[in-house]
This record gives sequence, C-alpha cells and structure tokens, in this order.
Amino acid sequence: MPAGSWTEPRGFIIDTGLTDQQSVDHVHAQLTALFERLHVSVHIAPVDASRADPVPVAGPYRLTAEAFSALTPDFNTMDVASRLGWSTLPNDADVSDNEILATEIILALLASPMLIRFPSLDEFHSAIDVRRFMIEAGRHTSMEFHTELVDRPPEFWNYSEESGFTLKPGCSLIEALQITTQPRRSGRLYGVSCYRATEYVILLGMAQEAQRHHPALLKALENQWHTKAVASGRFHEAFLQEIGSNEVPLPMGWYVPGDRVWFRNPDSVSSDIAGFEGSWVIYLGQGLFANFWKPDQPFDLIGKCLEIFFWRDGAVHDPDGALRMDESIVEARVNESRAQPDATQGIVQQMLRLRDLQGIYAQGGCMDNTREWPRWLRPGTCDIRLPGA
Repeated sequence: MPAGSWTEPRGFIIDTGLTDQQSVDHVHAQLTALFERLHVSVHIAPVDASRADPVPVAGPYRLTAEAFSALTPDFNTMDVASRLGWSTLPNDADVSDNEILATEIILALLASPMLIRFPSLDEFHSAIDVRRFMIEAGRHTSMEFHTELVDRPPEFWNYSEESGFTLKPGCSLIEALQITTQPRRSGRLYGVSCYRATEYVILLGMAQEAQRHHPALLKALENQWHTKAVASGRFHEAFLQEIGSNEVPLPMGWYVPGDRVWFRNPDSVSSDIAGFEGSWVIYLGQGLFANFWKPDQPFDLIGKCLEIFFWRDGAVHDPDGALRMDESIVEARVNESRAQPDATQGIVQQMLRLRDLQGIYAQGGCMDNTREWPRWLRPGTCDIRLPGA
C-alpha cells in the first residue's frame, strides 16, 4: 500500500485469552469505562455473528469518523493536543502518571492505520505506561554528543570492548540509567550518541514498568547488563517491534507518544560524518521530539527538518582534510530560515518526503516509513528476546 493510500483508522483489538463471552464482556466494560473517563469518542465494530466459535477478543476499537476527521485528519496525530486545547506541558512536569498524556497515547492508537493487536488487557495498560515512563525519561535526558567517547558514571559501570558497558555488582539498572542520562540526577553530562541515548530511554522505561508488574523480567535485565550489554542491532531485535515497512509505509504524520523515530539525512556528503547519518529521537507527544542536547528545547517537526537540512551547510573540512560538522553554522542557518517563512516552507516541503532506501540519495526527504515500539513485557505475554535466554 503506497504512502497516502490509508483511508480510515483501524484502531486496535485486545486478545483477552478467554473464550467465554462473559469474560470478554468484562474486559470490554473496563475499556469502555476508560474511554468514557478520558472523553474519547470510539467506534466499536459489531461482532461477526456468522462465526461459530466465541471470539476471544475485545474490539476492534477505533475513532469514530467524526472524531477522526476532527482530531486526526489524514492520520495526523501531532496536532491532537492543540485541537483539544491542551496547553504544552512544562518541561519540569512529571508526566509518568499524567492522564492527558495517556489520553493522547490512546487517541493515537485508536487512529492507527493498521489494526494493532494487544495480547492482553494488562499488556495494553503496560504499553501505555511504558510510553509514559519513556517520555518522562526523554524529556530529561541530556547528553554530550560523542560517537566514540567512552564515558559513563564510573561508580555504576565497567567497560570492555567485548562486553560494552556492564553494571557493577550490586548496582541498580534503573538508577544507573537515570544517573547516566539525566543531569538533574548526576549534575553532569556524559558522552553518548543519540542512537544509544534512545536505547537507554527505552530500556529505562521498560525496566521501570517491569519493576511494577514483572519483577522477574527486571531481574533478568539486570543479570544481562551485569554480564554483557545489549546494543545496536541486538537491542532492536531484543526489545523493539517495528511497525510499517518500506513496502507499506506509515502515514507521515501518525505518531504515538513514545515512538522511537528515525529522521534520515538525505544529503550524501554530510551524511558521511559519523553521527550525522540521521537523527534518532523519541516522540514526546504534543507535536514535539526529544532534543538530547538541549532538553529544554524539544524539536517540533519543522525545527527537526530544518536542522537536518542545514547539516549540508555545516559540513566543513579540518586543516587535515577530514570532514566534520560545525553545528554553529547549522544553528545560524536554522535561525535565518525561521525568520524567512517562505524559504522555510520550501525546505520543509522538500524534507517532508519519505526517505530514499539505504544507499540512495535521490528525491527522498528525511521521513521514515516505520516506527519502533517496545515489545510486550507482562508475565505470560512477554516477548522480549534477551540473548541466550
């Protein structure tokens, strides 16, 4: 299905794991009460009466046609908050239990272009709460940009090339991640790439939710990091599920708060600079993306597009001929463009195209075809794949 061919939301269903209709109705009643409390307008598809066996799922649940048109037209979930008149949450707000954020997450799921299947009601609730923990972490994560520097709090981490950064004996994974990524806890910045920063934000959110509802999983995570870190491709395989594909790209404006998002650098020259191949971020909701270098200045979509576009201007050669990024040039170009709305519009239109495939630099923009979500983590439905487990 090519980009732009999505027509209506399909929402989600919840596999109750039950076969008696009374139990399914009980799950449905809990969800209906949740929707009513959050003032969410939901369409519930009729049960297929032609099926001989009871259907052990609740739903599908999706936005009504009226709510979809009013809140998420063309699957654009980035303006939900403004359309509902919500004020932007202050940067120091605690969002881990914020009901407005939970509502935004649920509305985005109800507007999903593809049918999402949650394996249990508990997993549905944890999926929301993991995202809230991730967003809380993403809003306070601040790093010193490095792609090669080995730099972590020495009281929590050991390092070797073979094992990566591993926890010291007796150290808490949750505390170690918070001290590493949040200067409000540590009082200093550590050198981490944006890709690793997103891994730490995701891992922290999942560990915090496991602490509440799956202590054995938290223990397994800590045992893993006491032995060997899981990073890069192995992290993706272990902890993330990818939604969408190159063949079936997602609508460009559809984001669920807590998504891990990739913005590609479409410039063939500046993308050769280590760390500037693109930008990995966490979508914070309310139209904003995490800024791991200036967390008090999260990116809106226009700002992210401009930053990546002007990387081409920031690519300069050192006296020895090596290519590096001068971010002061990038910042100046972004500020100049913001002052010229017509120029900004042309750049944004160019960048708001689906990215080209790997190795191709043609007419593509910076927008990715997919999103990355945390895997399930509740007992009985957990599908996290720790190496060797």
